[in-house]
Amino acid sequence: MNTSNSPDWSHIEAFVTVAEAGSLSAAARGSAMSQPTLSRHIAALEEGLGQRLMHRGREGIRLTPAGLKLLAEAQNMADAAARISMLAEGRSQALTGTVRLTASCVVAAYLLPGILAELRREEPGIAVEVVASDETENLLRREADIAVRMYRPTQPDVITRKVADFPIGVFAAPDYLARRGTPAAPEDLMAHDVIGYDRSTLVIDGLAAAGLKVDRDFFAFRSDDQVVCWQMVVAGFGIGFMNRNIGRAEPRVTEIHTGAPLPSVPAWLTAHSELRTQPRVRRVFDWLSDKLAGLSGGHPAR
Repeated sequence: MNTSNSPDWSHIEAFVTVAEAGSLSAAARGSAMSQPTLSRHIAALEEGLGQRLMHRGREGIRLTPAGLKLLAEAQNMADAAARISMLAEGRSQALTGTVRLTASCVVAAYLLPGILAELRREEPGIAVEVVASDETENLLRREADIAVRMYRPTQPDVITRKVADFPIGVFAAPDYLARRGTPAAPEDLMAHDVIGYDRSTLVIDGLAAAGLKVDRDFFAFRSDDQVVCWQMVVAGFGIGFMNRNIGRAEPRVTEIHTGAPLPSVPAWLTAHSELRTQPRVRRVFDWLSDKLAGLSGGHPAR
């Protein structure tokens, strides 16, 4: 077969990276390629195909009809390449190498450090990378080997295990409570500065379950970054909600008991089915499963 006119795979890979990121700058931040390299690869791909694939502007990139058609095929190629790579890795039996995790910002900042420090003492040959993100990472593309999520992932070809249910608590700094008083019932929260999320409805739904109908304008402070919200609680801005393991470990806050029914947040572990047979990934997966279950006082399902 004559492949002299076949596109260079690195050029296709650059095209997929930029198309999925939405801009050259975002693609460069999330990959090992620089913005000029990505731009050169895409220009070479367009020249080789004789077609314009994307328009570039200040708002990012916009795919042409030819670019949209190519993206679907190129993503299939990227998925196939990822499967080949995972099959090759699955043959390695050594408990050495790197395992890449993705977890929400709050889990990565407050729950994983102690768990991973203990893992390091047990398995010094395993290096761990953590992507702190509240966005869904694509396990198939190797953006992560293992995902820790507060919802059940629905990606195909993955192994998923529910490992914990983390109870939520209500917390505030003592100086805030000294100024404003301590709420004793759910309805007392209506007279307080409550910290909530911007786009997420998690706190709104939780308050609704307690009989309090509010919208986003009710919150005195809003952010979808849970770490930022928690630091505002610690700083004494107002009352907030947090995983009880994290809240009770923070000496600068006080737990508030209003009698309101509070939900538990589930924790799920996910790994690609082929990577699950790789010993170092399996070891980290099982370690996380046991330790996260221990934090919730339960035992993971096997």
